[in-house]
Formats: sequence, C-alpha cells, structure tokens
Amino acid sequence: MAGLKTALEGIRVLDLGRYQAGPRAALELARLGAEVIKVEGLEGDESRKGMPQVRGQSGYWVHYNSGKKSIALDTRMKKGKEILQDLVKISDVFIQNFRPGTIEKMGFSYDALRELNPKIVMLNVSAYGQYGPYKDRVGFDTIGQAISGLMSITGYPENPPTRAGASIIDRITALNGTIGILAALREREFSGEGQAIDVCLADSGFSLTEIALANYLETGTVTERTGNFRKGAYNGAYKAADGWVILVGSSQKVFERMCQVIGKPEWVKDPRFTDRPARETHIEVIREAFITWFLGQAMTEAVDILARAGVPCTEINDIARASENPQIRERELLVKVPDPYAGTIHVSGKYIKLSRSETVVGSPPAIGEHTEDILGGLLKYKPEHLQQLREEGIIL
Repeated sequence: MAGLKTALEGIRVLDLGRYQAGPRAALELARLGAEVIKVEGLEGDESRKGMPQVRGQSGYWVHYNSGKKSIALDTRMKKGKEILQDLVKISDVFIQNFRPGTIEKMGFSYDALRELNPKIVMLNVSAYGQYGPYKDRVGFDTIGQAISGLMSITGYPENPPTRAGASIIDRITALNGTIGILAALREREFSGEGQAIDVCLADSGFSLTEIALANYLETGTVTERTGNFRKGAYNGAYKAADGWVILVGSSQKVFERMCQVIGKPEWVKDPRFTDRPARETHIEVIREAFITWFLGQAMTEAVDILARAGVPCTEINDIARASENPQIRERELLVKVPDPYAGTIHVSGKYIKLSRSETVVGSPPAIGEHTEDILGGLLKYKPEHLQQLREEGIIL
C-alpha cells in the first residue's frame, strides 16, 4: 500500500443515489480517492434542478456530486441494464437510495449484484430501512427529525416543535453509510466477499435522541424544549452589543473562569454557587450578571476575552458572517473549482484530513461527461458499439 496518493485509490463506486444521503456517502468516498461513477438518466439526475441555482448550475447538486464521473444511460432499457451489469462486474461499491423494492424491480437486488460480482458492497439508503413497520413509506430529512423526537426538543417551550435549519439527518445517514462501506471493504479483505448495508433516515434520527429516549424508558422523564438555555444552567446564548455569543460548558472550572472574567471572583467560594445544584437554585442571579457583562461587550471582543480565559464560546454567526470565517479558508472546507455550467463554483471541501493520503476535491461533471471514457476505456466498448447505443437512445 506504500506509495498510494489517496486512501481509497483503486476502489470504484457506482452511485445511483439521488438527492442527499446516498450521493453524499459517495462524495465522502470520492474525497478519499475512490473513483465514483455517477449513473444518471439521459436528462441527468433530477437533483440537478435543485435550488439555489448559480449561473446555470445547481448549488445544491454540486455539494453532493463534485469530483465524480458522470455516465448517462437509460437503465429502463435492456441494453442500459446490460451496461450497468458490466460496470457492476468491475466495481467495488454500489450505492442506491430508491424506495425499498424499487432496485429489485430494476433487476439489481443484492442477490443479483452478488451473482455478477461476489465482492460487491451494496449500500441501501432509505427513509425507514429495508425492513421494519414503515419500510414502504417515503420520506426526506425531516422525517428523521420528527419520528425520533428531535423536533420535540428543539426550539422554545412556548413555540411548536422545530426542525433544524440544516439537513442533519441526511448527513448523519450518509456518514453511517460511509462507515458501513469502509467496514465492509475491510471485512472483504478477510472473507473475499462483499455484503449489503442498510441505513436509513429514521434510524439516524433515533441515534440523535438516544439519551433522551433511554432516560424516558428508565425513569419516565420526558425531555422538553428549553430554547437556548437548559433548565437551571447558565450556558446558552447571550446578546452582546452587536450580536450574539454562545457560551458552552457548565463545569466548575468554566464557572470559576467566568467569575474572574465578569469581575465576580468572590462567587467562587460563595455557598450559593459552589456546586451545580446550588447554582441551579440561584441560576437567575448568575444569568443576570452574565447578561449585563455580555451587553457591555462587542461580540468578537467578548469571544476573544473568554477564549483567552479558557471558556468555550464563539460568535453566533449568520450565514454571511460564517462564510467569511477564516476557518473555512484555512481548513479548505469550501473550495472553488471549475464548473461546466457556472464557470467556477464553490463545492464541499476537505472535511477529513489524512496525514499521508491526499484528499481529492474535483469539479462537478456535466451530464454524461464521462460516458464515452467509461464505456470505451473501462469496458472496452468499440466506437461503433457506442455509436449504435447513442442512436438507440441508450446512452447520451
């Protein structure tokens, strides 16, 4: 393995995923160096129409599909299915997130894949899983937030249950799928066989509320919405002179450091505040002092002072401020790449850094951009065969 430029060099992935969770798992593999072939219809993945649109390109689509190769073929046609079967024979991973039962109707169940290639690893992504009471239901990110109880503990008690502002369930499901793929590839080194993986949005949601769920099952206590402050705690969101700051952590050491910062060193030994139960009893006194101190500080100044004191905190940025944060640039979290439609565009960057292996960030492919290279180069189809497939409307 010495000399590999990327961690997953030599791994080939067929990505039949749509929208987020499936394609994002494939994107993670692409960033780690796998060759990912995006299998699209002749008109392109429907996600290419997703908003926002940036100079003729979907700013939604690029963050799940940049760095992949695109092959456009009609898998409803017999010859289209045969092409996909040929690709399965030379690939390592097959990713799909159709509704359970659909991929079987297409002729690409795990059993069918295994007959073509015993070493294939299949990732199945769905709303509720490949089995279970709701497996036939469709769904998107928010169903994971809703069914798991996550929305019931998000927001303020006087407001309705609230969804997160980002697609956290899709992302967690994608990460679970990626972990499953990497584990299956590792196990394959010993067994010589692939296997099927089952991840879903509902399960990912329940993983986020497992502490609250277990607490209820053990004690009957229902976790409730508390907004930006947990009950009896001083850590939360405080308004500064020009914005908001989030204060995190409620340990004894953090409290003692805050006492020094706000000019209340005597509170460290005050019996009202010497331990967490005591502080909970007198929480309003603490919060009032903290509120007064934050209002007297500019947002960035407050964060600088607290960070130097060892207090975990940061600005609560809006999207505009967050986009200008130096963390994004220096850590290459968003990377500008050439784009076939927009000219250039920002795409998801290097969220995993390996000390010896390169992380790869590529451009979004045009629809069917690599069809000829894949069929002619990988599968050795002759030019006249490719031309015939085009004329028959099988490939783009």
